[in-house]
Amino acid sequence: MSQPGGPLSQLRRGHEELVLGLLRKHGPLSRGELGRRCGLSRTTLYDILAELVAGGAVVTASERETPRGRGRPAETLTLNPDAGQAIGIDFARRGLHVAAINPAHEIVGSASEPHDADLPWEQRVELAGRLVGSLTGGTLSLGALSAIGVGVVGPVGEPAGPHPAQVLLRERFGVPVLLDNNTRLAALGEAIWGAAAGVRDVLYLRLSHGVGGGLVVGGSLHRGAYGLSGEFGHITVDQDGARCDCGGTGCLETVASIRAVLDAYRAAGGRAGDVPELAKAAGAGDAAALAVLDGVGAGIGGVLAALCNAIGPSVIVVGGELAETGSALMDPIERELRAHVIPISRHRVSLRRATLGEVAGALGGIALVLHESPLLSRYPPGPELAEDPPTTQPGTRPAKENP
Repeated sequence: MSQPGGPLSQLRRGHEELVLGLLRKHGPLSRGELGRRCGLSRTTLYDILAELVAGGAVVTASERETPRGRGRPAETLTLNPDAGQAIGIDFARRGLHVAAINPAHEIVGSASEPHDADLPWEQRVELAGRLVGSLTGGTLSLGALSAIGVGVVGPVGEPAGPHPAQVLLRERFGVPVLLDNNTRLAALGEAIWGAAAGVRDVLYLRLSHGVGGGLVVGGSLHRGAYGLSGEFGHITVDQDGARCDCGGTGCLETVASIRAVLDAYRAAGGRAGDVPELAKAAGAGDAAALAVLDGVGAGIGGVLAALCNAIGPSVIVVGGELAETGSALMDPIERELRAHVIPISRHRVSLRRATLGEVAGALGGIALVLHESPLLSRYPPGPELAEDPPTTQPGTRPAKENP
């Protein structure tokens, strides 16, 4: 018997993912068609299919109407839409966002809930379980998808051992947990389903409690040599500026994060407890709000122009809560881009607001689970708990699978 996480177990999981991927891409297929497309031996394929059918991930579709010569028509197999969900979770700095889709790529739903920035990981995971349960009516079944995609704040990729979210989620759900930086996952989500869908070279910037981003280069998500790409919030914009949490001085995050912008507005005499109030003030023509956002937008635009000149994206997507201030922020960003991007590409770069909202990172986590998008074709294996969960017979569920 193969050991959990051993070579045979990993090979079998790869075969299962191959078969499930073909059924997701092409719809119902006969065993013969699956054999021709997957390249597995007949014995191996039939063994894999038997287990997927027994586990409920794959079901028999209606028989084809066109006869196949003599004898019975070819039986076709298809994904069972009720067999399981792919789950994405974004552990943001002050809130939690979850999304779920079924094997047919239909969105089951999404949910979000704010929390204190210092909420312990045990309570965050408990909250995640409750939100996931609210999406699925308390009947969560991960089925043969067998993984959860998770985004977390901060650098991901250093060999520091499993993240607390990975450990706790695996204990709760009994499946591997794929993990990456939540802002990079938001970039992935926007490049698959959002404002930059179908674009091969994308620069994504998220303006939230922190400032970060992500890159799609040549049609692939770029993680960098150590999984540390996209730290745009730590580009210096003011040598004499405020001290940043990263240890630097005058980083973009010190002027373009939610706290920094609200503090600047209050220092200018304005009153706003959150970004919606700031956006309302700007929309009403408040001079202080417009002046602060103009200055912040100019700083952001200068950074983005420099990045454009270095990377050459065709689309820039700006997301996060501060993007909800609209033209008061986006217009000065556009102005600085036009002023500082090199002339040959100045009018070829499209600036767009993100469209997926706060669940973009969770949707990016789902993309990691499916691993089907060409954007992930060169995506290296991330830090994950990828060994098989310590469960059981095919088709059974871990004890804590129903939050």
